[in-house]
Amino acid sequence: MILKFDEMETKELPAFYGGEGIFFAKMFVDENNKILRGKLVPGASIGLHKHEPTSEIIFVVAGKGKMLCDGVEERLFPGACHYCPQGSEHTFINDGDEDIHFFAVVPKH
Repeated sequence: MILKFDEMETKELPAFYGGEGIFFAKMFVDENNKILRGKLVPGASIGLHKHEPTSEIIFVVAGKGKMLCDGVEERLFPGACHYCPQGSEHTFINDGDEDIHFFAVVPKH
């Protein structure tokens, strides 16, 4: 199955999970997964949230920022892949000066 993100509607999600600014997302959702292409502009963030009963995988395509996962800071850059295990919590912050573009998969366990 090919997912055509360029043909999907962009959802603007302000203050997502209590974060700053707007999280832009194009999402495919079925009974097994949520697969998305996302963008965070400079200064925007996805607020702290816990992945229970799910997990999440985020692959950065462009831009730099940071992830706080279970209180540990991780620097993100193009090619970095962040994994938030089931039961963990994380927040995603664009503290850089360019947009962060990424793909994410949230499986429904």
